[in-house]
Amino acid sequence: MSFPAVDALADTHCHLDFNLFNEDREQVLERARQAGLLHILNPGIDLASSRLAQKLAETYDSVCAAVGVHPNDSLTWEEASPTGGGTLQALRELAARPKVVAIGEIGLDYYRERAPHAVQQAVFRRQLDLAAELALPVVVHNRQASADVLRILAEWQSGLAKSGSPLADRPGVLHSYAGDLVTARQAISLGFLIGITGPVTFKNALDLQKVVSALPLESLLIETDAPFLTPHPHRGQRNEPAYVRMVAEKIAFLHNRPVSVVAETTSANASRLFNW
Repeated sequence: MSFPAVDALADTHCHLDFNLFNEDREQVLERARQAGLLHILNPGIDLASSRLAQKLAETYDSVCAAVGVHPNDSLTWEEASPTGGGTLQALRELAARPKVVAIGEIGLDYYRERAPHAVQQAVFRRQLDLAAELALPVVVHNRQASADVLRILAEWQSGLAKSGSPLADRPGVLHSYAGDLVTARQAISLGFLIGITGPVTFKNALDLQKVVSALPLESLLIETDAPFLTPHPHRGQRNEPAYVRMVAEKIAFLHNRPVSVVAETTSANASRLFNW
């Protein structure tokens, strides 16, 4: 596989479909292009945003989509009925469209508590099963739910391995990682990549910086999670894909490596995972 050009970047998690980009989405994408971004992944958080993400992917060359239901939106999940296919079938149909490269953003969130844990877990498992069916990697949201997330992912990945699925070697990414080193290494042992966002640039994020310093570049992706989690020195403003370069620069500093190496390695990681 050929590697991206030096300083070519990928933002592997950005919500371009959100209303905060409605006034200047074209300009945001142009700034991303000028910053060296070749690829941007826009994940859905529910059916409506998944449809918007897919439409954006069809509209803009640099954008790909993931489709899924976020744990905080788990209560929107509808089971199939005699008169309709439900959420799962709608996601299956969306995932068959061009430039949909993953199932996400899915997972568990025990911080917001917007849905009972049992409901979140059931919706998470249904979407993992869909990912296995379609051989698409997953984009995983985890907030204060590491034990359950890892348990469910380990069971799922074991099933992939037993079935001989090609997805077993590239199952997905733990998006916007904020956990400890032990959990990160457990996820990596299952084949998952670790997504790093703007907080790694914050002066008080010493624990996260230690984790990132200890992880190999070959296991990292870089993300913005725009419009959220804006890196220093733009903290407090709306985030956008061009700012992913600041995440790359901080990782380069922590690893004592050139930014070009971080850009090349993380972009190659993204290409292997999302097959773009």
